[in-house]
Amino acid sequence: MPRIFAILIIISLTISACGNSSVWGVVPTPTAESAIQNTPLTDPLAGSSDPIIFPTSTTPPIFETQLAYTPTPQIISANNNTPTSAPPLNDAAPFLYYAQSGDMLAAVAKRFNVNEAEIISDADLTKTTLIDAGVLLVIPNRINEPTTPNIQIMPDAEIVYSPTGLDFDTEAYVKSQNGYLSSYRDYLGTSGWIQGYDAIEKLAIENSINPRMLLALLEFESRWVRGQPIDLLRTEFPMGFNDYRYKGLSVQMVWAINNMSIAYYGWRAGTITHLEFPDGTTLRLDPRLNAGTVAIQYLFSKLHSQTQWSQIINPQSGFPAMYQEMFGDPWARAKLVDPLFPAALNQPPLVFPFEPGVKWSFTGGPHNGWGQINPNIYGVSHSVYSAIDFAPAAAKSGCEVTNTWVTAAAPGLVVRSENGVVMVDLDGDGYEQTGWNLLYLHLATKDRVPVGTWLETNDRIGHASCEGGVSTGTHLHFARKYNGEWVTADGPIPFVMSGWRVVAGDKPYQGTLVRGDEIIKSDLQGQAFSNIIREKDE
Repeated sequence: MPRIFAILIIISLTISACGNSSVWGVVPTPTAESAIQNTPLTDPLAGSSDPIIFPTSTTPPIFETQLAYTPTPQIISANNNTPTSAPPLNDAAPFLYYAQSGDMLAAVAKRFNVNEAEIISDADLTKTTLIDAGVLLVIPNRINEPTTPNIQIMPDAEIVYSPTGLDFDTEAYVKSQNGYLSSYRDYLGTSGWIQGYDAIEKLAIENSINPRMLLALLEFESRWVRGQPIDLLRTEFPMGFNDYRYKGLSVQMVWAINNMSIAYYGWRAGTITHLEFPDGTTLRLDPRLNAGTVAIQYLFSKLHSQTQWSQIINPQSGFPAMYQEMFGDPWARAKLVDPLFPAALNQPPLVFPFEPGVKWSFTGGPHNGWGQINPNIYGVSHSVYSAIDFAPAAAKSGCEVTNTWVTAAAPGLVVRSENGVVMVDLDGDGYEQTGWNLLYLHLATKDRVPVGTWLETNDRIGHASCEGGVSTGTHLHFARKYNGEWVTADGPIPFVMSGWRVVAGDKPYQGTLVRGDEIIKSDLQGQAFSNIIREKDE
């Protein structure tokens, strides 16, 4: 008898009436099977033998939303979440958790507060790849504090700019609503004035955040989309984040995007396990949630008290209900593209993005794929370290002009070429929301390849510079996306170029390139030990 099924029999005989508390009581997140079929399931943590019937629907079930109680606030460090020794078990039965798209073993262990070796499955968990969606994991129950509700309120595909956003026209939708945003213009410094709906689309494409989500957040907090700002504060600070450094539409939305990204990718990595509310109290995130749900819960926890927050995430009357009213059923759209990360996903072959025989420096190990996070404001760094940096060897530092060429690391179609960015779509369908895409950032305007160009490996793309984003010196910022989601540079899908694998360091920008016994260490100054010359036969 397989080990996991023997354990399930034991669980079925020993289910305890004790369980974890949540602000709505314990309600189960639908599994791959139960979300589709009218199959009675018993939650081993719910303290009841009555089966819960999930309706035949693409939308996760709606449960009673009256607060069962108000959890006692607890001050817990959100950053110290990796158990060094096994915490004591409580009286509840183990979790029966079905892996979700994007799950990796190390992150799942951190979310459940256990050690990796304690997780049991019939699947091979020794592989350093993503766990296939739907794989059953049996996990000891070491959660001994109140948690958020165990109900998914937003699919991952509605947070990132995934294939679900391909049929959405931001400008047409905003104009059809005839609200404040439809006539609003925003000033973007050197870019000048821009229509409000164009600002939303620009933020969506650059940050790979679903434009539907940005509009819904704007509407929920300020009524900008379907009406008029609810007050003067929301006119100047439409997300309600009252900080003079973030006055205006675009910077307010950047603040929201950054916080959602911290949570979304932090959940992927296992670095986010708690919410912290404005009064300093914390609440543990239920470990069975998905990244999209965590992103929404985290953002609203930065803006509202725990009592307000619990009503905002209410799927019947809060933000999820308004989202569905505006854009239809998000779960139905997500079902068409799930899983975002298909089983056995691997990176396509890549070579270094520069010409053979030319000296470059590995100046930046894994760090932010896009956007800037000020730790003095946010208290935590961006968790998606998807990008690495290379700089052409030069006698001088700073933003020096170079004639050294950046080249295509793989064949693909140029779908974006502007503001220092070249985005190359490797599947050639013309959309950077689908499949593998490569971001080349800080490319000079001069000689930059135009949109619509088909590139073969080693074709010239442009020259490294300081254009686009924030840069203190001439370099190339290089990152990967899959189905609209930034892919961690040192994770279950290794970043490999010309046989060299990227390994993260202890801090952003630190790291190494490893090939067999060879190691090249990153260095922001481009010292000799960081130099690399691509071999001619690659």
